[in-house]
Amino acid sequence: MSTQAVISKLSDPELFRQKAFINNEWVGSDDTFDVYDPATNQVIGSVPDLGVTETKEAIIHASNAFKTWSRTTAKVRHDLLKKWSDAIMTHQQDIATLLTWENGKLEKEARGEVAYGATLIEWYAEEAIRAYSQVIPSFASDQRSITIKQPVGVSGIITPWNFPINMITIKVSTALAAGCTVVIKPAAETPYSALALCELAKRVGIPAGVINMVTTDKHVSEVGKELCTNPTVRNISFTGSTQVGKLLTAQSSSTMKRVSMELGGNAPFIVFDDADIDAAVQHLIFMKFRCMGQICVSPNRVYVQKNIYDEFVRRLEENVRGFKVGSGFDKSSTHGPMINEKAVKKVKGLVDDALEKELLSLRRVIELANDTPFGLAGYFYSRDIGRVWRVAEALETGMVGVNSVSIGSTSTPFGGVKESGIGREGGSYGLDEYLNIKYISMGGI
Repeated sequence: MSTQAVISKLSDPELFRQKAFINNEWVGSDDTFDVYDPATNQVIGSVPDLGVTETKEAIIHASNAFKTWSRTTAKVRHDLLKKWSDAIMTHQQDIATLLTWENGKLEKEARGEVAYGATLIEWYAEEAIRAYSQVIPSFASDQRSITIKQPVGVSGIITPWNFPINMITIKVSTALAAGCTVVIKPAAETPYSALALCELAKRVGIPAGVINMVTTDKHVSEVGKELCTNPTVRNISFTGSTQVGKLLTAQSSSTMKRVSMELGGNAPFIVFDDADIDAAVQHLIFMKFRCMGQICVSPNRVYVQKNIYDEFVRRLEENVRGFKVGSGFDKSSTHGPMINEKAVKKVKGLVDDALEKELLSLRRVIELANDTPFGLAGYFYSRDIGRVWRVAEALETGMVGVNSVSIGSTSTPFGGVKESGIGREGGSYGLDEYLNIKYISMGGI
């Protein structure tokens, strides 16, 4: 689909922005990079390939805006975030079109992601007014002890291409609700849906400098390093690979930044012989092939108890045969394309090791499931309540799905253990990543 053809599908063409966003201004550059449609490999357009100079500029504007934004009332932040959420839903179809265009996912999936992103902003709009402080029982009769929560400061936000709307909305809405300002580095593969969010943030009145977005491709390492080492930035939130997460964490240690890392996973999917096989098959297909498997919580290792193995595989094959991979805009497609050829080659290397036949004992499958440096998510299927508790507690993951793969929601924490990350996003826990706790001791009362 040509650039003009997609623009013609937008009810509001102004949402298609081909410039970066700094201090509520659209910033261009002679140095640009192309963005491709993964379904056709055709060029969609180009955006500025910015570097350290522009990143520093964005940080300065975010720092200046923080002085005012951090002192606004929670109600003011709530109202602006709610307006942003509403604006996103008003333009749901246009943003979904941009998302399908640059990411490749089905249009109906893109619409769902946009709606979920708006819901995340709405959730944190409400959490903005619930960042409660605490009065602590005094250790002396003339002494009073309290804690207050204060925003950490400028936050660096680095997001991936697989869920560009969700990742930006959950990080940015949490930061803004806490009173922080942000400098965002979106994925080079998916800048357009991200820039549309900036356009809507500006329209609803979020002040200049509160949200800044630096687009980059060949300068990504330098931009990331600047965000991590610049002393003005006090928090880094990153979703992506463990390898990159380790690098960013090491760079951030130079200024002792707060870091939130949602990193790679290697999720086990265990099916015991008392499971609902149909449910397990359907859930595996949904989660494994969602976004063509290009998600951190996708099941990578499937363990099926031996006496139901053949039946499980038969039902799985029946369902997979009906797949049709094609453009996300094609109504007959069941799945969109992978993001690029590199991703295709990676998946081909995993296919042959997808199923483990010999699930002999509970102890052994737990050993296999935990035999990885990663610990983001795990799934298992069983109707034995005793087994449910034992396995859920034994899996070394930050999240466990029992007879379900629905582990993400606005109100629940998302994150891993081991080499799958640090910190949590989502729910009431997420706000704490952007807040400092200050203890105040008052004497002479």
